[in-house]
Amino acid sequence: MLQVRNLHAFYGRAHILHGVSLDAGAGEVVALLGRNGAGKSTVLKAIMGLLPPAEGEVAFDGRRVERLPPYRIARLGLGYVPEERRIFTDLTVSENLEVGRQAARAGLPPWTEDKLFALFPNLAAMRERPGGRMSGGEQQMLTIARTLMGNPRCVLLDEPSEGLAPIIVEQMARSIRALKGEGLTVLLSEQNLHFSQAVADRAYIIEKGQIRFGGSMAELAADPSLREQYLSV
Repeated sequence: MLQVRNLHAFYGRAHILHGVSLDAGAGEVVALLGRNGAGKSTVLKAIMGLLPPAEGEVAFDGRRVERLPPYRIARLGLGYVPEERRIFTDLTVSENLEVGRQAARAGLPPWTEDKLFALFPNLAAMRERPGGRMSGGEQQMLTIARTLMGNPRCVLLDEPSEGLAPIIVEQMARSIRALKGEGLTVLLSEQNLHFSQAVADRAYIIEKGQIRFGGSMAELAADPSLREQYLSV
């Protein structure tokens, strides 16, 4: 579903990504792990076209997209949930969802408001609440739900558990497992290894803009030296 090959990206003159390559198959949850500042968010932004790569290839659902603008990549069915959430604070929950609406895609069941409220029960009780009057966890759920209204085939989640209360993190984990059950591909960037182990099939570790590990969560769990070297704080 998603293939990244030899991706290089810069912020100004600063070379941030150094030949990043990774894959995410259809219906698979893949975690991109690393410490703060390792390059995780930059990878997602480069895939989404928000930071045009200087070199490398990005293929989504069999089509090269690394030279397309973000809105065209989104229309192809690649959803992006930024770390900053970026909901419309003056709009209600239902209005935020409506903003994200796109047509259903062949081979995938369409997302509706009711289906999203079943996935995120917290949102169901606040359909008419403005986004600015929601907690951080509720805003994170709304951001994911709004992205799903676009009926994506693949979702990029940037730090979905960051700053959330433990009970909300568990709800987020259940939601991501439910997305996998719907056949969606999910690539998430995370610092939280425990959260990633609860949802992901495979993981990559990034450090200083380079991929240092790629393998199953079981392989990562079996290698404490790898976790100590690249993930410990």
